[in-house]
Amino acid sequence: MKTVSVLGSTGSIGCSTVDLLLQAPERFRVVALVGGRNVTLLAEQARALGAEYAVIADETLVGELETLLSGTSTQVSGGREAVIRAAGVPVDWTMAAITGAIGLEPALAAVRNGGCVALANKEALVCAGDVMLRAVHQAGATLLPVDSEHNAIFQSMADRQVDQVEKIVLTASGGPFRRASIEEMEKAPLEAALKHPTWSMGAKITIDSATMFNKGLELIEAARLFDMTEDRIGVIVHPQSVVHSMVQYTDGSIIAQLGSADMRIPIAHTLAWPKRMATNSPRLDLAAMSRLDFEEPDEVRFPALRLARESLRAGGAASAILSGANEIAVEAFLNRKIGFRDIARVVEDVMQSIGNQSADTLEQVLHWDEEARRLARARITARAA
Repeated sequence: MKTVSVLGSTGSIGCSTVDLLLQAPERFRVVALVGGRNVTLLAEQARALGAEYAVIADETLVGELETLLSGTSTQVSGGREAVIRAAGVPVDWTMAAITGAIGLEPALAAVRNGGCVALANKEALVCAGDVMLRAVHQAGATLLPVDSEHNAIFQSMADRQVDQVEKIVLTASGGPFRRASIEEMEKAPLEAALKHPTWSMGAKITIDSATMFNKGLELIEAARLFDMTEDRIGVIVHPQSVVHSMVQYTDGSIIAQLGSADMRIPIAHTLAWPKRMATNSPRLDLAAMSRLDFEEPDEVRFPALRLARESLRAGGAASAILSGANEIAVEAFLNRKIGFRDIARVVEDVMQSIGNQSADTLEQVLHWDEEARRLARARITARAA
């Protein structure tokens, strides 16, 4: 049996992971489940999977979690330190799906165990790429990408001939505003931005997809995961979300991974790796689909891609600053404090204000992430004044 832990089990990725674990109870033993504030769902998951540990990030909910899990052998705890301790319990495979910079330390704790870490937390590599990869090397751990795009590249490079890769190409759905004008996006309501055409995701990721900051963060993450320079990573808009990404080799061959828009597919690939496991995901019917479209992204309407490339070229803390400012700007948009196009404006303003800074340690990364958040809040307050 493979021992597993799920960090962020009550989120979208976490729930899909739990679904797969429930489908194959004979293959996996669940050690730890970590949730945010959804105490009822966490308790249900822990009971269904027989988890050894159930940890709630909001420590004020520990008493309620204990009540819900009374009569079970599951050990209950809560709070920031408990989350990191749970992440550090040695297991064969960890799903690192706590979103945002708050997921950095738990992801690092999992990596330091030296097992397989299925990475669904973008910030781990975007904000702290050097720190994370250094820890992976020191612990002998294996990073398995969960994002559908990075997982597609990982599968397309299965022969490991990295030296023969000319470039990698990330596909993007284009989001709900793929055909919208700048004027339309300036006035876009929150409800329109939350209507993703192909994927069902959490609110933050859905807005990131609409602005294409999601693709910008993935571009940075791909550079770290696959040791690629910025100029060897392309982005192409593919509205059907069937081709999840591709690799172009030096002989002109392009190898791509296709599948339905269901996150259980890449999660299952990492969960069973280096083997495969069955899923209930919908199967593609290419004949019924009849066409696949591709187009170049527009960096004028979607400046997030330009900003991501600039941060990648700058190095240091630039990507952490971009990510931190974006989190605050998206939160403000979700709370209707700024407009849709203001998200990118806030991020660019913060990046220019802070400039290039070093980020060789986790402490430095967290410092500049927090500074970016502070400045973003100030800019948002000033806009509202």
